[in-house]
Amino acid sequence: MQNMNLWLIIIGMAIVTYIPRMLPMVLLQEIKLPPLIKRFLELIPFAALSALIFPGILSSTGSTTSAVIGGIIAVLLAFFRLNLIVVVVGSILSVFCWETLLV
Repeated sequence: MQNMNLWLIIIGMAIVTYIPRMLPMVLLQEIKLPPLIKRFLELIPFAALSALIFPGILSSTGSTTSAVIGGIIAVLLAFFRLNLIVVVVGSILSVFCWETLLV
């Protein structure tokens, strides 16, 4: 009986997760959105990702100053549209240099 309840919970959660993803795709398939709304919807993943990453940046090192320096370097490198690996390595190297050479 307990195994059956577990399966029902899993199936229920799958349905509840799938429906909100499927309905907009099916219902809004033929609707032409205004450019402003379309642009807004395109920017949502960047805003959500930024909100998830920013607190992690501030607590990534023992020093908030070095973490902010690394975050600023990452933003600057990303602004110039460099490869993601270059952005990550550049920010890591900047934090390393700040921690070892300047402090």
